[in-house]
Order: sequence, then C-alpha cells, then structure tokens
Amino acid sequence: MSDKFTSIEAQASYGVGRQLGEQLAANSFEGIDISAVQLGLSDAFEGKESQVAMADLQTAFTEISQRIQKVQEAAAEAASAEGEAFLGENAKRDGIVTLDSGLQYEILNEGKGDKPSLNATVRTHYHGTFINGDIFDSSVVRDQPAEFPVSGVIAGWTEALQLMPVGSKWRLYVPHQLAYGESGAGAAIPPYCTLVFEVELLDIL
Repeated sequence: MSDKFTSIEAQASYGVGRQLGEQLAANSFEGIDISAVQLGLSDAFEGKESQVAMADLQTAFTEISQRIQKVQEAAAEAASAEGEAFLGENAKRDGIVTLDSGLQYEILNEGKGDKPSLNATVRTHYHGTFINGDIFDSSVVRDQPAEFPVSGVIAGWTEALQLMPVGSKWRLYVPHQLAYGESGAGAAIPPYCTLVFEVELLDIL
C-alpha cells in the first residue's frame, strides 16, 4: 500500500477515483486521453471555466458516439454472420434436429417422464457456452439446480422445454433471435450471439 494514502480522507478520495476509473474503463472509447479526463475532472470540481467550448464538446461527444455505434454495429454483424454459419454447418450433423423456429437440438439422454406445459415451473441443470466453447453461465459449475417458469426464459428454452420429458438431457443450439437478440444480456452476452446450452430437465414443480 502506498504511503500517500494514510488518512481516511485520502483513502476515501482514492476510492472515489478508483470507482470513476472503473466506470470509465467499462464505458470507454478508442483514443481516450486520461490526462484530459483528469484535467476536466479537476476543473469541474474547482468550478473553473471549461477549457473547451460547449459547442466543441457537443460535437466531440456526437462524433465519438457515432464511432462507438459503428464499432458495435460491425461487431453485431460479425456475430450474427458467425452464428448463422455455425448453425448452417451444425444442421448437417447426424442427430441434429432443426425446428421451424430455427432452434436446433440433439438428444444426449432421453427421459421417460412428463413434458412440462408452458405454465409449468421446472428444475434444471444447465451449462451455457458461446459457439467457441467459452462458458458464460452454468448451474453445474455452481452445483445448484435452477428453478424457473417455462414461460420466463429465453424463447429457445421455452420451446425446447415443452418437448423434453423429465429426465432428458439435450444440447440446444439457440440462434440469437431466440436468445438475447440485438440487446444481448449485460456484459456477459454480447448482442446477436448464438448460444449453446446443455440442459437436463430434473423435475416439474
């Protein structure tokens, strides 16, 4: 620990800076000038006149916003195209069933129990990955089954669960329009992502 931050006030002040820095890092843009950020923060805190005209600030904000939007749109198009290509190849594999909605699944284990209705609540174990295999969520890793209404999950799950007898384990290949679509899901799942889930239907509650 640095000896510059020995007082409570100094430590709290540093903490404020850390929090602002973390927020900025999570919502940054290419070419950001941290020294200019620090100067703007200092000037605002001390009540000094802005060193950049308000019209120029607005122009700069608009330009940066447009750049960020273009980057996001390019990433979304790439993710969408990658997902479509993946599903197109995946559909050719033995054992893959493709439904009219675009949802694909393969049966890893076929259960013998009842199938849940749209209004049912179920208990499942699941393992969620991107198409490159990276895990984004897993009740298996947490060792804690998940319970939820069939109608309260992504469309791909809602459709698949109603086809699964209790005791089944399926692998679902969910196109973005049946998952989190153009919005994604926070920082965990970017927009337009095709997702893969191994789902084990444990029980209907």
